[in-house]
Amino acid sequence: MKQLMLSLLGGAALLAAQTGANAQTLINGAGSTFDYPAFAKWFAAYAKVDPGVQFNYQSIGSGGGQHLLLNRTVDFGASDAYMTDQAMAGAPGKILHVPVVCGGVAIAYNLPGVPHLKLDGRTLANIFLGKITKWNDPAIAGQNPGVQLPAMPIIPVHRTEGSGTTWIFTGYLSSISPEWKSQVGHSVSVNWPSGVGLGAKGSEGVAGQVRQLPGAICYVELAYAIQTHMSYAAMKNAAGRYTLPTLEAVSAALSTAHVPPDFRFEFPNPPGPKVYPICGVSWVLVYQHPDDAKRAKGLVKFLRWAVTDGQKITPSLDYAPLPPNVQKQILAELDTITY
Repeated sequence: MKQLMLSLLGGAALLAAQTGANAQTLINGAGSTFDYPAFAKWFAAYAKVDPGVQFNYQSIGSGGGQHLLLNRTVDFGASDAYMTDQAMAGAPGKILHVPVVCGGVAIAYNLPGVPHLKLDGRTLANIFLGKITKWNDPAIAGQNPGVQLPAMPIIPVHRTEGSGTTWIFTGYLSSISPEWKSQVGHSVSVNWPSGVGLGAKGSEGVAGQVRQLPGAICYVELAYAIQTHMSYAAMKNAAGRYTLPTLEAVSAALSTAHVPPDFRFEFPNPPGPKVYPICGVSWVLVYQHPDDAKRAKGLVKFLRWAVTDGQKITPSLDYAPLPPNVQKQILAELDTITY
């Protein structure tokens, strides 16, 4: 298992990376917990590239990152859900979406004596709808022949704040289950079925709940599941094969995506026998015409590094690197930022 350079546990919400003892430019960002492992490693590595900047990143969830960007409280937001036209309509300037990572959302669980589990999307939807409540339910047992599943209550755990990971997860379930799509829907924040499971804040919050509660299950960014040594399920993909969220399976999923000029895209349950079905892209959100020239210059320089040289680092955290053609598109978009 690959290890993160910085600990992602203990409820850490603030990541401040001093990339030089005499840093002069402070760049503030906030948002995605999905991105946090990449930012942690990137900020440390970037110290050798530009010692004249300091990063202050608050891992508060994608919804929070979008909100603070709209208020111009931060220099950049980070989000695993793209902003809609409606959300951007009230912005004080044009917002650009800069893809930075692509990763899998793991379905982590705490089931003593069951190190390996297989699930399909419909079963997963019914678990979070509260229709499947025991681990030895025939819908689960039928996919796991020979596995001794206990008659233990299932405790679904979900994110409570506006979350891009929730966006990816509910987008997947909406593509699989008409009942989920009509009753719960697809958003960064949804009305979870009443009385079903528990809520927690942040990736570290849901992961912590599942580690502590036998019978619990959650959706969480893969790096958190790996770092905390959680068990996570192999999910049945559109081709009918059960796959784990490996780097190869996430890369295979990304290769199926159509990338539009504005980079706002998603690809739930993509086709192909080797893909992992619950994947998503995360973006850094920036204004095309930022107010502060010095901070903007430092941020653009960092983003150019992150989408090129930084992509060589992210596979160590099981993120799929952005393809070269997409990197080229992003660099052209960054050239449109004026300061």
